[in-house]
Amino acid sequence: MLVRRLRFPKRLSTCSTASDIHTQHYDVIVVGGGHAGTEAVAAASRVGAKTLLITQKIQTIGALSCNPSLGGVGKGHLVKEIDALDGVMGQAGDWAGIHFSILNRSKGPAVWGPRTQLDRQRYKDFIQSELLSTHNVTILEGSVQDLLMTTADPEKPGRHKVYGIRLAHGGGEIHSRSVVLTTGTFLSGTLFIGQNTSPGGRMADPPSCAGLSHTLKEVLGLKVGRLRTGTPPRIIKDTIDFSLTRIHLPDPSPTPFSFMNTHTHCKPEEQLPCYLTYTTPGVERVVKESNQHNSHIQQDTKGPRYCPSIESKVLRFPGRQHQVWLEPEGLTSDLMYPQGLSMTMPPEKQICLIKEIPGLQRAKISTPGYGVQYDFVCPTQLFPWLQVKSTQGLFLAGQINGTTGYEEAAAQGLWAGVNAGRTSLSKPPVSLSRTQSYIGVLIDDLIGRGVTEPYRMFTSRAEFRTALRPDNADLRLTLRGFEEFGCVSEQRYNEALRVQVSLNDALSALKSIHLSASRWKYKLGDVNISETKSSILNGVDMLQYKEVSFQMLASAFPELSGLYLEFSERLKAEAIYSPHCEKQRKEIERIQAEESLYLPEDIDYLTLPVSLSQEVREILDSIRPSTLGAAARLSGITPAAIVHLFNYVHRNKHRNRSKTVGVS
Repeated sequence: MLVRRLRFPKRLSTCSTASDIHTQHYDVIVVGGGHAGTEAVAAASRVGAKTLLITQKIQTIGALSCNPSLGGVGKGHLVKEIDALDGVMGQAGDWAGIHFSILNRSKGPAVWGPRTQLDRQRYKDFIQSELLSTHNVTILEGSVQDLLMTTADPEKPGRHKVYGIRLAHGGGEIHSRSVVLTTGTFLSGTLFIGQNTSPGGRMADPPSCAGLSHTLKEVLGLKVGRLRTGTPPRIIKDTIDFSLTRIHLPDPSPTPFSFMNTHTHCKPEEQLPCYLTYTTPGVERVVKESNQHNSHIQQDTKGPRYCPSIESKVLRFPGRQHQVWLEPEGLTSDLMYPQGLSMTMPPEKQICLIKEIPGLQRAKISTPGYGVQYDFVCPTQLFPWLQVKSTQGLFLAGQINGTTGYEEAAAQGLWAGVNAGRTSLSKPPVSLSRTQSYIGVLIDDLIGRGVTEPYRMFTSRAEFRTALRPDNADLRLTLRGFEEFGCVSEQRYNEALRVQVSLNDALSALKSIHLSASRWKYKLGDVNISETKSSILNGVDMLQYKEVSFQMLASAFPELSGLYLEFSERLKAEAIYSPHCEKQRKEIERIQAEESLYLPEDIDYLTLPVSLSQEVREILDSIRPSTLGAAARLSGITPAAIVHLFNYVHRNKHRNRSKTVGVS
């Protein structure tokens, strides 16, 4: 068994001032140092691009702006896929995690949700050190005023072309071949506490420049919307009476996020617990009393349905009891994060509300909760590789695309970074189908359906979730990441190859063991197998039984013992889902055939000479899907319309080929 130890990257000096670099040229410029920005920078550099990260504060790179946690159901899948493509989030989670657990453990492995509470400072330190020691990366502290644009390349789609950025406050221009915007909540951001408002995207940080938002809307003509989110107050740990709450312990054996790690930095016995308490009727009373003093909650701007404020929950569901999780912010931190208590009411009302919750009657607030409203770009205006359709060289990732959550932002950042890097090096962009990954599901949902509220990932969004499991993300993505995308290191690639060969050998060994039901009962003991079964069962068939583990099979057949115990959980998952895999493989092939049919950029849906309703024409013209598969998933598009569109594109392809042959 290969033992891999967590590494903490060596810090190198790669920070610069505007005067040092404003005359230099970069392949990729990334704007914003949050979760999307850090993954974009790292991914672009792995592709081989000379990359510049511009952030308003270097010390906030990798900051956990809201909750101190990572992963969960759906979100944990994204972290595993980010890691499989050599991203930094999984490694950082393994270094900074202080409470590891697998959610949904009672269900099948396909919907397990790896999750951890994080030490805020450790996480930020790891991310900063990783970027500061990454080859080809320069970090600049500054603010971007505007984009630099020129005439578009007529050979490629788009009306504009970006060739760099202009810094604020006379900082000069920096040129590049690609720009990735990861502005988070800072794009025309406004902070709300009670009836007080101020410009900004995060408390204690300066607001972004208005010029960038103006350019996106007025110069590039992009459709821009407005969303809102919020964060809860932070509570001083020593003022909480934990005896009135329910303790929630972590898993005794932490499960790492990264495929390159066999253990986490935090030892099992050093992990910290979380605590559960509930709201009371007193909470509802305080919310209603403060409503007239809370301008944020009165806004029409869409908020996150899946992480709503306590005000929203009380107003939507009066009379209900709501969970409040008290989560540690670090091993040595004196603060607790009250998950489920995002609020924007005046600070004095926040104190009143907190005191209505069991365990928090004497609690003191360190910093109050607040709300943020910000601009986002409607993501239907993007290609599957996250480039703006109308603007060559401009990529968007994270909350600017209408998502919520660290993991969703990081996944987009990685993919935008890969493609910005490839584009800058004159390589073709790459896409991920929703049949191949949760990252593909995320991007396809965004560009195909758009958003009316902040988008959050769930396993239910993936049609093929039995194949897109957390345990096999490396086999699905790492090999392609090295061979096709160019964003995976040779070390990680070789490890994925080793795993692939070992798993295939183990499955072959299991399939080679054939016994009758009665012989299996004799070998394994108390296993519920009907002895009337006449068929012969192999080792993989046996692993499909809930009570049978690979360790049991290895004890019965010593030849399995020394070779494959490392992969016991993965082999169990492969066996459980093997009956479904063949059926799903055929369905995936059909979907991929649909996905591979690209729709022409210049197609005029409003005058297309096929039988389409006016409503369908307007939807297609507005969103302009890149593929037939993306068109099929649009709300309001009928199966009949897809058939007509399919036939039209195929006919035109045939005509174009005939014309080409005739000319030659």
